[in-house]
Amino acid sequence: LSCETGKLAGQADGAVLGRIGDTMILVTATASKGVREGTDFFPLTVDIEERMYAIGKIPGSFFRREGKAPDQAILTDRLIDRPLRPSFPEGFRNEVHVVGTVLGSDLENPHDVLAINGASAALMLSGIPFDGPIGAVRVAWSQEGTWIPHATYQEGDESCFELVVAGRALSEEPGAEIAIMMVEAGGTEKSWGYYEAGTPRVTEEVLAQGLESAKTWIRESIELQRELVAKAGKKPPITYTLFTDYQDDVYARVTAVATDPITKANANTQKADRNAALDEVTASVIADLAPEFPEREREIKAAVRSLTKKVVRTRIVEEGIRIDGRGTSDLRPLSAEVDLLPTAHGSGLFQRGETQVLNITTLGMPRMNQMLDTIGIDDYKRYMHHYNFPPFSTGETGFMRGPKRREIGHGLLAERALLPVVPLQEEFPYTLRLVSEVLSSNGSTSMASVCGSSLSLMDAGVPIKAPVAGIAMGLVFDSGRYVTLTDILGAEDAFGDMDFKVAGTSDTITALQLDTKIDGLPSDVLAQALTQARDARLAILEVMAGAIAGPRPEVADNAPKIVSFQIPVDRIGEVIGPKGKVIKTLQAEPG
Repeated sequence: LSCETGKLAGQADGAVLGRIGDTMILVTATASKGVREGTDFFPLTVDIEERMYAIGKIPGSFFRREGKAPDQAILTDRLIDRPLRPSFPEGFRNEVHVVGTVLGSDLENPHDVLAINGASAALMLSGIPFDGPIGAVRVAWSQEGTWIPHATYQEGDESCFELVVAGRALSEEPGAEIAIMMVEAGGTEKSWGYYEAGTPRVTEEVLAQGLESAKTWIRESIELQRELVAKAGKKPPITYTLFTDYQDDVYARVTAVATDPITKANANTQKADRNAALDEVTASVIADLAPEFPEREREIKAAVRSLTKKVVRTRIVEEGIRIDGRGTSDLRPLSAEVDLLPTAHGSGLFQRGETQVLNITTLGMPRMNQMLDTIGIDDYKRYMHHYNFPPFSTGETGFMRGPKRREIGHGLLAERALLPVVPLQEEFPYTLRLVSEVLSSNGSTSMASVCGSSLSLMDAGVPIKAPVAGIAMGLVFDSGRYVTLTDILGAEDAFGDMDFKVAGTSDTITALQLDTKIDGLPSDVLAQALTQARDARLAILEVMAGAIAGPRPEVADNAPKIVSFQIPVDRIGEVIGPKGKVIKTLQAEPG
């Protein structure tokens, strides 16, 4: 793994050429000179540009040039954004654009982790305010039970489980403790050990070992970036202003007049009622304080939101009571149902509280496999999961112009969670497309999609190895205390310090995604979250089993039928016929 700077892209604020093996990516970081008027958030954009010349290939399609970013590139964009975003100072509003251009790919070493390290190094050199460096590594859990660092595509395919972990050092001292900031993980077809005896299962304990082992190579990447900065020098700091959403005088008055009304409004257990009550409080506070703070309505609104966050967090930490009245480890009411759509090959409806997802499975012939035109090693995709999040699911209006990055990311997360239990093509020779329609959202629709997927797959007669359930965990860190939350609401995601999604069967983890807004998480806190997640997963699987205990013995009547049989080697010529005449007729007549 190497990073170099000073030769390419000299007008960017920071530019680093990262390399591992013969995979090379140029990562640049550039910041705007000022702030757009009215910007009240941090506008960070990450774009990965996958160039087909990197593997000596001309793009497909009529245009013969790269078009919109493929799903894998969007997943990499999100992978980079997640550990970088919390590392900028609060109140920084200048636009920052990180671009990674894949210049070469050796089809052995993936470029996504390289891009995270390169983006961090470019920001460290740039003069943009950035609390780095951030190091990242991919580790693969081999069938022999060891963790392989910087796993190649081939090592990943042969492994049982892969982890992408990003973190930062808590000090500049050599050997300083590494705080984990982001995790993206998923199992492979081998993670269950159906196909080869003795393959180790990925349990909570194994996962904890993997996270601990990743810290070694994260530390190496951080030291490499520091060496680069020391040798190349850092650009002068850019000129910028840190903005505050409100002044102390506004917050003090809002606290005085709104603490009790906000506390009462949060007592509503239903999202719509709670939001309506909070809107009334906000309007009342604005009306009361407008004469005192003329033309500062935006500040008053921001102060009300900040106070709401404080009230919610304080109640959780001090009383162990959440927004909707639940305890820290309580699940919302659960329900599961199958066979809702008579024309679908399989359908499942899963609901957890106000979060409701309808999942539909469609089976196709093998020729319906998705052809991939990417710089990865896979040419076809047999199992596809698409996730739709319409505005009405949150009671809002909006535009629907195709899937956004978030929808693509959530669909791929659900796909990764189910892939380890989907039978191989040799066992079940169908193409599978799953669609998750989010009908109502109040936290963790991606994990509800995982549950709905298991239901609809079993309803469709797909012989999955075991049902998979998913749960979203949260965390509140206040006054030195960590409180882990099971089954978080949307507001708890926004107001909390961690979003930790865990999917798996009754005894194996199949996928995991972790993001934090704080400097990192201690190992014992992560272990507690994994234990709580397992308890919740088992409770959800029990409810799902009440709707359908296992896969149906046959596919639906309206699904395509595939019958497989072996032809003796000495008779293959007869099936093909002279110049393929017989086999062409066999395909043409029945279609």
